[in-house]
Formats: sequence, structure tokens, C-alpha cells
Amino acid sequence: MNRYETVFILTPVLSDEQMKEAVEKFKGVLTANGATIVNEEEWGLRKLAYPIQKKSTGFYCLLEFEGAPTLVKQLEIAYRRDEKVLRFLTFRLDKYAAEYAERRRKKNANNASETAEATAEAENKEA
Repeated sequence: MNRYETVFILTPVLSDEQMKEAVEKFKGVLTANGATIVNEEEWGLRKLAYPIQKKSTGFYCLLEFEGAPTLVKQLEIAYRRDEKVLRFLTFRLDKYAAEYAERRRKKNANNASETAEATAEAENKEA
């Protein structure tokens, strides 16, 4: 089983609910074919470097998963069939990239917990 990371950009005209449904659809493709999802990140609406299909923004999503090499082809077919997907990129992580991804996830988790603690302290001081 190899570890993969896929980033895809969804069209910006979707509502939040439609965007989440699309992400769940692709997660379903992965899990139905025996993959285990390691990490999921929604980066939100971001400006594109250049217009794609006359759109200058898009919803960015990242999925990190472990699965068989044949799974990638099935996932990319699902991307191509869905008109909501503007672009996608899937690549296999080597051991160094997997270690970096783990460190990045831990750092993001620490930053999120520190932000939550600071918010709680600020609320307690106001009360």
C-alpha cells in the first residue's frame, strides 16, 4: 500500500453544502476501493494563479490516503467525470514527503489548539 496525496479544485459557484457533498463523493470513491483516508483538509475559496474555465477562484481540497496503485486511476476517472472539478493533481508520497506531511499536520493541530486556548482566555477576561 502506497501513500498518496491528492489536491483538487472545485468550481467557486458551489454552495458550502454542494462542496462538502463533492468532497464526500470522492472520499466515498476512495473508501469503496479499499483506501484508508489519513488526512483531509479544506483550504477554502482561494484565488487561482490563472483563470480556468473563465473562473478566477476555486475551492481547494486536499486528501491524503493509503491505497493500491490501481486506485489512483479510478479516482482520476471520477474527477474527470465530475463537472464541478476544475483541476486535480495526485501523487505518491515517498518516505520523506510522508514524514513532512506528518510534521505539517502536527504543527497545524498545535496552532489550532493554541488559537482555541487564546480565544477561551480572551472570553474569560471579558466575562
